[in-house]
Amino acid sequence: MRVISFDHMRVISGQFKGRRLNTTPPSGIRPTSDKLKETIFNILATRVAGATFLDGCAGLGGIGIEALSRGASQVVFAEQSRKACRIIRENLQSLDIKEGYKILEMDLAKALGLCASESIQFDIAFIDPPWDRDDIYESAFKKFSEAGLLAPEGLLIMEHSKRKEAPEKWGALCKTRSLIQGDGALAFYQLGLEE
Repeated sequence: MRVISFDHMRVISGQFKGRRLNTTPPSGIRPTSDKLKETIFNILATRVAGATFLDGCAGLGGIGIEALSRGASQVVFAEQSRKACRIIRENLQSLDIKEGYKILEMDLAKALGLCASESIQFDIAFIDPPWDRDDIYESAFKKFSEAGLLAPEGLLIMEHSKRKEAPEKWGALCKTRSLIQGDGALAFYQLGLEE
């Protein structure tokens, strides 16, 4: 088993560029690498500023914190691990971020249900479940396809193992782009017209 050191994880760009994050992951948490994070945000570019952003299965919150650094107006962190949520809070505190975020300490399906009940629509939703948990992927696709969670021009990004193929379509969602980097892959979805 390959051991990856995450102690150098940092904010790549924006207001908190270069700041290091507390990144000792609890068991079962696999943070998104800095390289893949950089790729994601290079693709998103100017879409992040002012966006309502979901960091789903947030782990240590590196993606959501990067979004806040780049000017997202609201970030929802959804993570069921209590230890991971504590690290997210510590990282936000260390950067002196006091507003513009919400931490939902619960599983992703519950968190998405809560967001739907509060009529939250995401401009960008990034979801990175444990790669072997097909049930989490399926429930997220279902919610984003049916529950009005994605803004009309919104973007859903699913990180998954490169060994698994992400569906081209799921209900109202259509895959618009895919990208492989290292062991990970990204699939980008937008709302399209159902056939």
